[in-house]
Amino acid sequence: MNLSCIIVEDLQVAANYLIKCCEKSNLVEVKGHFTNVPDALLFVNENTVDLIFLDVEMPGPNGFELLDQMAFLPKIILTTSKKEYAYDAFEYRVTDFLKKPFTYERFLESLRKVQAAPNTPAPVAETTAAAETEASDHIYIKSDGKLIRLSNDSILFIESMGDYVKFVTADKKYITHNTIKNLEDKVSKQHFLKVHRSYIVNLHKIDDMRENCLFISGAEIPVSKAFRPIVISRLNIL
Repeated sequence: MNLSCIIVEDLQVAANYLIKCCEKSNLVEVKGHFTNVPDALLFVNENTVDLIFLDVEMPGPNGFELLDQMAFLPKIILTTSKKEYAYDAFEYRVTDFLKKPFTYERFLESLRKVQAAPNTPAPVAETTAAAETEASDHIYIKSDGKLIRLSNDSILFIESMGDYVKFVTADKKYITHNTIKNLEDKVSKQHFLKVHRSYIVNLHKIDDMRENCLFISGAEIPVSKAFRPIVISRLNIL
């Protein structure tokens, strides 16, 4: 069975080459080509594909920011001319990393990896709602040269600050070297939910929600369009 895909690439010559590779293989059906992240995000929020050929460097938000905002992740083949993105590709668990320029044979090798990979993970809304084993009631963070124990209940929200994150409690803020992406897999999913590429909130501390914003102890937290249905589901909003 053929795979469905989209191509997210701002260079037309690179997109054309990928399209020709897909057509030649008879294994991939191209459903769309997008030259920027916002347009690609609109498409994937309304349509399902098996695979995304994703460039990193594009005008506006980059390819990794697209992955941060998607509620459902298909297989990803990263296409870029820079080797330094290989580590990020590993962190985002992409299926393969195609360094430009690549040959048709290397393209076919990537498709074989996609076909051999496990099935696409379920939408985030389903996985976060799944039953969990009893989670730890605290997390340790390193801040100001100390290892600090924070109870889940004391944390209001977590905010990205580039290569650092800020843990906000009712009476103090702690800054530590970490990323939202890394913490998303480590914090208790019974308490916390990623609502934006830069924010994880404590679901038990939300005071109210207005349009695309959450309010926690006076702080206004943006909710990405991709995460809004998940937030509404977790809050049991009718």
